[in-house]
Amino acid sequence: MTVSPFAGKPAPAELLIDIPRLVTAYYTGRPDASVSTQRVAFGTSGHRGSSFDLGFNEWHVLAISQAICLYREAQGINGPLFLGIDTHALSTPAGASALEVFAANGVTVMIAEADEYTPTPAISHAILCYNRGRTTGLADGIVITPSHNPPQSGGYKYNPTNGGPADTHITKWIEAKANELLASQLAGVKRISYEQALKADTTHRHDYVNTYVADLINVIDFDAIRAAGLRLGVDPLGGAGVRYWPAIAEHYRLDLDVVNTQVDSTFRFMTVDWDGQIRMDPSSSHAMQGLIGLKERFDVAFACDPDHDRHGIVTPSGGLLAPNNYLAVSIDYLFQNRPQWRADAAVGKTVVSSGLIDRVAQRLGRRLYEVPVGFKWFADGLFDGSLGFGGEESAGASFLRKDGGVWSTDKDGLIPALLAAEMTARTGRDPSQAYRALTDELGEPFSVRVDAKASPQQKALLSKLAPEQVASTELAGETIQSILSHAPGNDQAIGGLKVMTENGWFAARPSGTEDIYKIYAESFIGDEHLKQLVVEAQALVDGAISSQ
Repeated sequence: MTVSPFAGKPAPAELLIDIPRLVTAYYTGRPDASVSTQRVAFGTSGHRGSSFDLGFNEWHVLAISQAICLYREAQGINGPLFLGIDTHALSTPAGASALEVFAANGVTVMIAEADEYTPTPAISHAILCYNRGRTTGLADGIVITPSHNPPQSGGYKYNPTNGGPADTHITKWIEAKANELLASQLAGVKRISYEQALKADTTHRHDYVNTYVADLINVIDFDAIRAAGLRLGVDPLGGAGVRYWPAIAEHYRLDLDVVNTQVDSTFRFMTVDWDGQIRMDPSSSHAMQGLIGLKERFDVAFACDPDHDRHGIVTPSGGLLAPNNYLAVSIDYLFQNRPQWRADAAVGKTVVSSGLIDRVAQRLGRRLYEVPVGFKWFADGLFDGSLGFGGEESAGASFLRKDGGVWSTDKDGLIPALLAAEMTARTGRDPSQAYRALTDELGEPFSVRVDAKASPQQKALLSKLAPEQVASTELAGETIQSILSHAPGNDQAIGGLKVMTENGWFAARPSGTEDIYKIYAESFIGDEHLKQLVVEAQALVDGAISSQ
């Protein structure tokens, strides 16, 4: 991994995107459905791309929106659709394009008061609150966001009636229908003007900010935070939660300093990420240099990405916590401090999240629910309370209300951030100190992610490898205990392999966009063992995909 000379430094002028050119490309670009890179393609977090390369243009948004209208009709979904946008430059025009289609199709749409930006978790929360107690007339929602991706990116996510990310069978249906519409030059897309859409009887305003903020009392112990007199800091990273944080501070009378209130779609206030890109990733120490530099001012501080579905935690004692480390600390704290949660509520993690979570769950006597990458796998468990917590290695998590009821079924960056304040207030230790205590007891993990070259054919082989195709019986000096091609929690394919020993593991998955595969590895022995584990993992995978 080559680190850019710009990494961790303020973004220079030459890295800033030309917003007028980007938005012009959104309206004028005409994607060709016969070109794979220009088609609608839903990944784990919706369709993403840039208008500069015909990956996210108005035609994509119009086609996806019409496809969702057809999906709703086919499924009998006739309640309101909650619509939110983040602060990326393409999100506002895309939100307008989507509304034009929904209004033309007679869909009741709930847009934000005063055209506020809306975090992903606020959409999930709104869907669930509306649907509570209903069996008909159910609501769903969309969020126009490419998450933490660079400023030139656009994105479109669909959340069905369970409030969480759409499952694969839903996205495949929408994707196929949208591409049919693209191929037909949008024949079949209903649309009215934006002015007409705003005035339509089906378009309504919704107070996302205050509805979400007022309900947080049922998730977080604000009395403890306030009583402890903690000095808190937050950097919204120019994202959709920029007005939510002052509202939270005022509503709950917190000493909370919003250190950056700027909304600028060039994101010129960011420090540059490891690869020379401007990327609003709260789990990256390069992107988080601004808040890390202020760590001594606060008892605990935090940040979220543009749609506020990811979190980053900064403490005076440890700086920025690695996402896996904070997930383990959060799980350890929550399951000991939420007595109303179901006794059988499980711990949810992805196959590439830390093995420390496994050890925490075992110590707590809680079932571990391990699933493939993608937060959609946690939605049903969070919905019915059988999962107390769902978290993934990329700093995405959500958990239940204090009474064990569902809060959100999509990632929520705000509540893990506020939880860091709660646990500091109630235990007298910040999350970094809690992590050190946890590793003193359960062992310290050393982890890394590396990329290895692979042809498209080799990537296809890796995604379909079976455990019996791996001949090795040892890994980095330890006996291999298990080889997985399917996640043990739900028996769904992980799209690669995970190999585990007593004190280490690796997982290998093909990239969806590049001719590489990704190796995630972790050792509980030390850094040298981790390096050996990675070398042998690559040899093991290369041998398996080259011999087929």
